[in-house]
Amino acid sequence: MDTIEVSNLNRQFLFRQSHVGQSKAKVARDAVLKFRPHISITPYHANVKDPDFNVDFFKQFNVVLNGLDNLDARRHVNRLCLAADVPLIESGTTGFLGQVTVHVKGITECYECQPKPAPKTYPVCTITSTPSKFVHCIVWAKELLFAKLFGDKSQANDLNVRSSDGASSSEQAEDVFEHRKDEDIEQYGRRIYDHVFGYNIEVALSNEETWKNRNRPKPIYSRDAMPNDVSQQNGNVEKNGATNDPSSVSAMVSLGLKNPQDVWSLMENSRVFLEALKLFFMKRGKEIGNMIFDKDDQLAVEFVTAAANIRATAFGIPLHSLFEAKGIAGNIVHAVATTNAIIAGLIVIETVKVLQNDAKNYRMTYCLEHPTRKMLLMPVEPFEPNKSCYVCSETPLSLEINTNRAKLRDIVEKIVKNKLVMNSPLIMHGAALLYEVGDDLDEAMIKNYAANLDKVLSEFPSPVTSGTMLTIEDLQQELSCNINIKHREEFDEEKEPDGMVLTGWTQATSVVKDDKKSNANVGSTSSASELETDKNNEIETAPGKKRKMSDVSEADTSSVAGDAKSHGKLEVLDDDDDDVVMFDDWDSAANKKLRLQ
Repeated sequence: MDTIEVSNLNRQFLFRQSHVGQSKAKVARDAVLKFRPHISITPYHANVKDPDFNVDFFKQFNVVLNGLDNLDARRHVNRLCLAADVPLIESGTTGFLGQVTVHVKGITECYECQPKPAPKTYPVCTITSTPSKFVHCIVWAKELLFAKLFGDKSQANDLNVRSSDGASSSEQAEDVFEHRKDEDIEQYGRRIYDHVFGYNIEVALSNEETWKNRNRPKPIYSRDAMPNDVSQQNGNVEKNGATNDPSSVSAMVSLGLKNPQDVWSLMENSRVFLEALKLFFMKRGKEIGNMIFDKDDQLAVEFVTAAANIRATAFGIPLHSLFEAKGIAGNIVHAVATTNAIIAGLIVIETVKVLQNDAKNYRMTYCLEHPTRKMLLMPVEPFEPNKSCYVCSETPLSLEINTNRAKLRDIVEKIVKNKLVMNSPLIMHGAALLYEVGDDLDEAMIKNYAANLDKVLSEFPSPVTSGTMLTIEDLQQELSCNINIKHREEFDEEKEPDGMVLTGWTQATSVVKDDKKSNANVGSTSSASELETDKNNEIETAPGKKRKMSDVSEADTSSVAGDAKSHGKLEVLDDDDDDVVMFDDWDSAANKKLRLQ
């Protein structure tokens, strides 16, 4: 269900300014048909996890090309491809880094055979329309709102035209952010506040489809968050003194707020927001139009913290202190069209090999930022399937848990949904069905399974105790795995906060970047981590040799787009969080459809 944002335009070749706000899949189809009018393309403006896109749907295709921008959706597609026995070509880019990997059931490792770094960047559509985490609000406040008010006015910005109101003109949105001549700064601040936290959210709410499975946000207006009598008492600019250092100006000082570790209320955040905006215009007016967010700029951090917290309040997200917000800010990587084009070409090469059943020449190719062994493109042979992978090898997992205290709900929420990423789980103990979800359940069954969630494991009629084997299935993904239960009395609250330990499942590793080297930019819609090479170990690329994952790690992203041509029948799925990937010319696929997502 992804739509085109302004920041999508600089990294691909199918979308134009006039397409902002429209469906990516549909626009991509129209663009391709202009130079390949005789092919058949079916676009889907839908979510890849919708039940319509099931195993039977995937069985139609010779190969699946995946460029989704979040790990959950990628895992979902990986499992459907395994169930359908259809080859999967994964791809991703982040900045100058990228990779293309081939996954064929029984021949190579599947997408989940190796741990994936935790994503550190976020989709634009999530940032602008459907934030669910505080970091989404930070990125919005820093990369969109701060840049719009104080940065280069000539730069395109997704606050100009939103995906939810693509029909409206950007000119109208531009007028809102312009400080009008002789306009009182307090009045200007309230106008900005009401537009971004009130009106924009009301516009987003008008798209009912977006909120079918999400909590609806609540628009916030300045009159509700901070009545007139309070705003009139806002801030004492003179408390900042006659300083010659603009970076020392502080809204907190003006308002008498001292502790940066305090979590401000909505009213306090609103006061900080308006005070910081006022100080920028009164004390640092010469900088406006050329400012770039700097985490060491106190006033900028105050403004971003307050704006992020107000937005978080609207979307029901927990608030954070200035100290916490300052630590969160960052980590969005610039998208590079050249990298995307290179990865697009590599996808085509591997697709041709798959369609020709040329398994001996499959390669996983990594695009590096700096030459390694005088190469920027590093082709390596794929691993064989990981015998310990619970997804493609059906290896039993082991769960240590206190069966006398833990409830079935703990396993469902912390293990089945959070770690195993199952969408429609079914849990069985032998022949006993403990839990199930689905549209075909009657009311009595729904109540029974809901009651089971709050039962202690050892108190079931067939007790779940040490030595019990639970079978977990996802009917949509056609995935099944077994979990051996091991009773354990105590857990370390700091090291084992879930109160249980799952083994046989690989925890995603976090990649921490140096903030001084990282340029944050919401322009990248990728869910990416650094792709690095270990200079102490050589990477074998000769035939018959296998790469080591410690030598080359993956950049798990989407944002790959390119020219699409085919003599066959092409179908494009526009997922809720994806970027469309469409590529050129293989005659051998003429008699079948090619699946792209």
